[in-house]
Amino acid sequence: MIKFFLMVNKQGQTRLSRYYEHVEINKRTILEAEVIKNCLSRSKDQCSFIEYKDFKLVYRQYAALFIVVGIDQTENEMAVYELIHNFVEVLDKYFSRV
Repeated sequence: MIKFFLMVNKQGQTRLSRYYEHVEINKRTILEAEVIKNCLSRSKDQCSFIEYKDFKLVYRQYAALFIVVGIDQTENEMAVYELIHNFVEVLDKYFSRV
């Protein structure tokens, strides 16, 4: 199950966040800061899947934008990785040149 969906720029600023479980506002900011730090610090040669606390992070970079999805341990990472790509393709077709 997807726990949250984040879109973040290279400076670490959250551009979009959507949570599918209730998380308090102050905990969201802490969680987002830690998740962003973990994803931005990795090189392009490293895997796009990270185990973090009690869930997994799947992220993908498009130019200066990172899309990060938090999932539980039972979810398929490759399926979520493809979901991110399909989401970006839909945005690109709808808005032209995302």
